[in-house]
Amino acid sequence: MPKLSKTLIATAAFAVIATSAFSEAAWDFKAGMAYFYGGPGKMSAMAMAPAEKNHEAMMKNAKKVPDNTVFFMSNGSLYSTSGRLDPTGNFYVN
Repeated sequence: MPKLSKTLIATAAFAVIATSAFSEAAWDFKAGMAYFYGGPGKMSAMAMAPAEKNHEAMMKNAKKVPDNTVFFMSNGSLYSTSGRLDPTGNFYVN
């Protein structure tokens, strides 16, 4: 096998391992930050304006995310459901 092919295969394997490890990392939500889902592949974060009026406006229609909420993508859309995932990724309803 040519050296270039071996390098490409090794790089692809590393990318799969790195992606898998990254997906297991916990989300790090911080106070004062807003996280926005704008469609498939479009996530952004920005600091919220600190004014109390701004916070009140956001809280007016906000809904608390219940414990054991699973977020996932299907056909390019973001979904959530109630349940849990075991360490192998199998879903269970609570």
